[in-house]
Amino acid sequence: MPSRTAAQDLPMLLLAAAANVTDAIREGVTAAGFADVRPAHGFAFGRMTPDGATVGEIAGHLGVTKQAASQLVDDLVNKGYAQRNPHPDDARARLVTLTGRGRAATRAADAAATEFAARWAAGLGTERAADLRDALASVVTPGRTRPSMR
Repeated sequence: MPSRTAAQDLPMLLLAAAANVTDAIREGVTAAGFADVRPAHGFAFGRMTPDGATVGEIAGHLGVTKQAASQLVDDLVNKGYAQRNPHPDDARARLVTLTGRGRAATRAADAAATEFAARWAAGLGTERAADLRDALASVVTPGRTRPSMR
């Protein structure tokens, strides 16, 4: 079997890095007492912060149908992480916002992400970590995260 080229390895390494980040954040959030939060919830939290979002906006952000996003929002509301509110500009729409519990889970995720970045910086060295961040920032489109809905 032929060996993989660096170009073939890059996508696999990036996928593995994304999985490492997701796992580290999930572990941190769970350790902070939010064991019922899934990665997909966190991506939705990111779209709801700071001013809320409609189900349609959440669906677009996650790259899923409105029905799937509505089910995710139902789950978050039932678990006390989000609430549906009247939309200030559209009487037909509802604005989904984080509750205090949702904001606390988001702070736990932010702390876990900071811890993860610090571990990588310690392992790579500050300069190499900054170079990696800058290189990725030059080619990655911000906000294009599409989590698994598992």
